[in-house]
Amino acid sequence: MKILSAAQTRALDQATIQAEGITSVDLMERAAAAFTEWLLNRLSVGREVNIFCGPGNNGGDGLAAARLLHQAGQPVRVWLLPPARHSADFTANRHRLPPEVPCAELNTRSLPDLPASAVVVDALFGTGLSRPLSDDAAAVVQHLNSSAASIVAVDMPSGLLTDAPQPADSVVVRARYTVSFELPKLAFFLPQNAEFVGIWEVLPIGLDAGVIHNTPVDNHTIDLKLLTNRLPVRQKFGHKGTYGHALLLAGSYGKVGAAVLAARACLHGGVGLLSLGVPTIGYDIVQTAVPEAMALPHIGQEHVASLPELAPYSAVGIGPGLGQHDDTRATLEKLLREATVPLVLDADALNLLGAHRPLLDLLPPDAILTPHPKEFERLTQPAHHDYHCLELLRAFCHRHQCYVVLKGAHTCVGTPTGNLYFNTTGNAGMATGGSGDVLTGLLTALRAQKLSALDACLLGVYAHGRAGDLAAQQLGEMGLAAGDIVTHLGPALQELVTPSGF
Repeated sequence: MKILSAAQTRALDQATIQAEGITSVDLMERAAAAFTEWLLNRLSVGREVNIFCGPGNNGGDGLAAARLLHQAGQPVRVWLLPPARHSADFTANRHRLPPEVPCAELNTRSLPDLPASAVVVDALFGTGLSRPLSDDAAAVVQHLNSSAASIVAVDMPSGLLTDAPQPADSVVVRARYTVSFELPKLAFFLPQNAEFVGIWEVLPIGLDAGVIHNTPVDNHTIDLKLLTNRLPVRQKFGHKGTYGHALLLAGSYGKVGAAVLAARACLHGGVGLLSLGVPTIGYDIVQTAVPEAMALPHIGQEHVASLPELAPYSAVGIGPGLGQHDDTRATLEKLLREATVPLVLDADALNLLGAHRPLLDLLPPDAILTPHPKEFERLTQPAHHDYHCLELLRAFCHRHQCYVVLKGAHTCVGTPTGNLYFNTTGNAGMATGGSGDVLTGLLTALRAQKLSALDACLLGVYAHGRAGDLAAQQLGEMGLAAGDIVTHLGPALQELVTPSGF
């Protein structure tokens, strides 16, 4: 799914209006109907809804929703910002509002009381906002935020900028839910906006699919449609040699568990053969915990200190639990210089790159790096804000011709072409030690099976999150551990297999 800018979204609305021969009020009615249905499905009967409307089209959405809620028998009350120049569609829906619906102008000296049981619809300002809120609008938003009411934002929390960083101390609605239309906004995926956006959902309203298809973007979501035909069906006569031979270099004294998790994930990711380069202190552990893998001797006593012959392998993953010893750094450098197969780098491999920046210039094309935000900062520089972080991500991937899996609630895959892909699976239960090791093992398995770097990243990130979701369904988020993600990788990947057929 594409992520459009605010300007592109407005152009899409206009193109839909022209293509269908409808008016903008008709399209607004379509959006209001979708929003009202969403809200009614979650409201208890008789619970009053307070809709706060601004002077523009977002306010028009709110007025149309108020009318539809009233027609459905739901108690509703409308509050309007003090006099301002109203949009034509706002005015049209103001005239359509039945006189039975209470509608009052807000007085900032005496704003309405909103008990904890209240439901508030924020229809003050939408995606057209280009500067922070001030004066009466800011006072109203501060009042909403100070209440304990449940706030639902229409399209965008009022005060939140769609495509730009939020100025410090600006006033923004803190919504519990944000309900947008047709396509998500980039702002929804950024950690700095989580306190404003809350739980977000996108409702289809039939915007022109052809225009969406032809609109050039460099931001996308990772969803099932994007992943179609990327993961092939297993061959009936395939054998272990068919699905690649992966090498994982991982583990050190006290951190052999990271190697175990990565190894198990690699095996559950479908690799044909797996060799584990672990230090001697981990040899018995991995032979017992992961009997399907082959453990390599003579890699080092308490940490990885040498590189085995690379000829047998179709992909190499390095980093989980590795440590940052001098001879480990030398081993990493040797790998970067000699490897002719795909590489996946994580954890301490990334920390070594960050501590020894010249090593970055040795990265082979299409290497996959899987940092969390702090590790990425060590590779680049501290970001001023989340949008700056995305700029750094694009620049890093372009300079080094690599793929970066920047881990987070919406893990972002950066590519050498500048395209960014935001993941849509996963849950907060995956914020647990070892989750990243699992991802490294899975990505290494997919690369060993000769999937492209882009396909491996997209499939791996989505399946990793989906496995976490399946695990959370059984265990709950609080009870989820990294090993539970491993257990559910098989079912998650199977959902992505594109069946053969006519």
